[in-house]
Amino acid sequence: MIFALAFFSCFAVPVYAQTTPGPSGKPSFEIWLQGVAEEAKIRGIEASAVDEALNGVETIERVIELDRRQPEFTQTFWTYLNGRVSENRIKKGRQLLAQHKPLLSRIEEKHGVQGRFLVAFWGLETNFGQFLGGFPVIDALSTLAYDQRRSAFFRSELFNALTILEQGHVDQENMIGSWAGAMGQPQFMPSTFTRYAIDEDGNGRKDIWGSLPDVFGSAANYLSGLGWEIQYTWGREVKLPKEFDLDLAELRTKKPLSEWQILGVRRIDGRDLPNADITGAVILPAGHRGPAFMVYKNFDAILNWNRSLLYAISVGHLADRLIGLGPLQSPRLQEKPLSRDQVIKLQEFLNSLNHDAGKPDGQVGQRTRAAVKAFQKATGLPADGYPDGTVYDALANAIKLNRPTP
Repeated sequence: MIFALAFFSCFAVPVYAQTTPGPSGKPSFEIWLQGVAEEAKIRGIEASAVDEALNGVETIERVIELDRRQPEFTQTFWTYLNGRVSENRIKKGRQLLAQHKPLLSRIEEKHGVQGRFLVAFWGLETNFGQFLGGFPVIDALSTLAYDQRRSAFFRSELFNALTILEQGHVDQENMIGSWAGAMGQPQFMPSTFTRYAIDEDGNGRKDIWGSLPDVFGSAANYLSGLGWEIQYTWGREVKLPKEFDLDLAELRTKKPLSEWQILGVRRIDGRDLPNADITGAVILPAGHRGPAFMVYKNFDAILNWNRSLLYAISVGHLADRLIGLGPLQSPRLQEKPLSRDQVIKLQEFLNSLNHDAGKPDGQVGQRTRAAVKAFQKATGLPADGYPDGTVYDALANAIKLNRPTP
């Protein structure tokens, strides 16, 4: 950082926000921001654009709070789905799908993504453009890049955001987004914007904040780049046979529909699976007692947009409801979600029983699910990898009896 200070002493520099010195070994935000400005200019971003964008930038304490905050309770499948695929959102989405049909049809023909999916993403991301976020993107990204937890990622996103401003796609006053820097009506991170945003309306700017042609065109271009196949849907609700091998219920296990048919998988109404030359995977987002889905390649594309299974199912289901398909048919079981503290305790239980759940953090990821599945197999429980109250109680009992499983 000494070089950065020497560099800036030679030129007239903007008045960056004054901050208190950082923790021991860490520069103040002001000095750090000068280093960012220097690197941005070395990367080729116009000096005047950098100075204008970073002049007066401040850290936002609320951003750090939101980054650190963990929900006290995880959401169950039905709670999550009901909150995102509501009757009001379905009704509004249908109206907008009809209203923008000419535009969506042109984009579908050009980019190969069905309009109903574009409207579904639009609905889930910003409630059809109503909630774009309330944070200045440069300040939010600077805050997260200065914070050491994920500094490298957000520093890179900050440079992308500076590039977007330099290119004139949006002015800084209107460059608002989420606390994490996701921007515009489709909530693109700056890196996604630089790779996939397009000027669909031809006015010289890629405006994902105010231009619906640019919003839909950019979203479609993104999904197309992720491998979207217009001739197929995302997936469907299915019924599994009683003897179904739960080890097969995972995204990595992809089989032709003809093989799933042989294994006894059927549509939710009992009919045969489609006679189509396509592979699919069976997933159980709420465990073996909840709904089952057969998902296709487009589901993987949705997951690349957002890695949450529940989010991806919600996008697909909302897209179905927009064209008149019905609600899910599986029984809506009442579940009490585990609290974050319970998930941490569950992970500690698993680790103490030699089932590696990683560092206890209260987040149920693939590693925790794999550890749950190993415990379930060792104790004769249905091995669906789903950490519910039954698994928690069984783990607590195993710890109490001091009988570690193999």
